[in-house]
Amino acid sequence: MSRPRAVALTGGIAAGKSEALKAFARHGAATASADAIVHDLLAHDTEVRDAIRARWGDDAVGDRARIGEIVFDDRRELEWLEQLLHPRVRLAQQAWLEGVGEPIAVVEIPLLYETGGESRFDAVVVITAPPEVRAARRGAFAERESRLIADDEKLRRADYAYVNDGTLEDLDRFVAEVVERLTAS
Repeated sequence: MSRPRAVALTGGIAAGKSEALKAFARHGAATASADAIVHDLLAHDTEVRDAIRARWGDDAVGDRARIGEIVFDDRRELEWLEQLLHPRVRLAQQAWLEGVGEPIAVVEIPLLYETGGESRFDAVVVITAPPEVRAARRGAFAERESRLIADDEKLRRADYAYVNDGTLEDLDRFVAEVVERLTAS
């Protein structure tokens, strides 16, 4: 079995990454989500659960809402959690990629550039949207967004980029074009 083209999908909060990931799946790509891997680690990884229990107590174990309350109010706690989770997420992504049989494998990674992960992929797709569109989709996100690389920089560094301010059909057409280009090269 030959190795698939490994593609990272990233972008801003509420830009449409999850919808783009669904479109990649519809167009034949194998897909995975870093967020889903994190949710699995928080729910099932014994070492992760034990570390959270030791740091924040029993009430935080497996409770993503409680963990969110802790880390989004305290930068040091967020950094601790990221140091705990990010290496495990990378290992899980690598194991998943090694088992993919499709020619294209797309992994949605919200913090791709922030974690320096782009070098592990053959191509990067950035999905962004104007702030007013994102706010309408998600509500307030400026506080969380302040620690992220700016959309302009993500767009500059991307192999493929899309400003998601149209319809789901428009996004689907963009993804279809990316899949076509990736399979042709």
